[in-house]
Amino acid sequence: MTLVDYVITTPRLKLVSLTPSLLHAVASGDLTEVERQLNARVGVGWEEGVPAERRLEQLAADPSEQPWLVRAVLAMTPPRVVGSIGFHSPPDDHGRVEIGYDIVAGERRKGYAREAIQALLDCAWATGRARTCIASVSPHNTPSLAVIRAFGFRRVGEQIDEIDGLEWVFERALPAHNVRGATRSPGSSRRSASA
Repeated sequence: MTLVDYVITTPRLKLVSLTPSLLHAVASGDLTEVERQLNARVGVGWEEGVPAERRLEQLAADPSEQPWLVRAVLAMTPPRVVGSIGFHSPPDDHGRVEIGYDIVAGERRKGYAREAIQALLDCAWATGRARTCIASVSPHNTPSLAVIRAFGFRRVGEQIDEIDGLEWVFERALPAHNVRGATRSPGSSRRSASA
C-alpha cells in the first residue's frame, strides 16, 4: 500500500491526492476542471489553500513524492471540496513529516480538520516511514493552534516563513492518538481504492 493508491476515507470525508492534472487546473484557476475531475463542488476560496505551483515543482523533480503531498478534503454528503491537507514532502532521514491543512471559511468548526488530520496521521504511521509529525502555525491562528494542541503537539520553536511570517513550530511522535486520547492502531481509518 502507498498513500496515493487509496483514497483515504473517514466516516464523513474522502482525502483525494491532487495529481499533476488537478494541480495544473488549480494553478491555472480552472476550478470547473477541478470540480469535473473530483466530481464535487469546490468551496469558495479553496484554491488559496493549495500550494499548487510549489507541489508541481516538487513532482517535476521527483514524482515519487506524490503520495505524501497535498490532497483535497471532500465532504461526502453532499459531495463538496471543503479543504486541503497533506505533507510538505516525504519523511526525512529521521522519519519527520510536516503537515499542512486548510479548511475553507464556510466549512470551519464542523470537525473536518480534526477528522482529516487523524486519518492522514494514521496513514503516515502505517507506511512505516513516518515517526514524527511537525506543524508550523501562525501564533495568531487561534483555531489551528487549538487543533494542533488537541492532537498533543508540543511547541519546540519558531521560524520565519517567507510567505506566512512568524510561525510557531510544533511536533509530536506518531502513532497518532485521537483527540480523546485513545490510541488508534495504524491504518484504522477505512480506505477505498481510488478511481
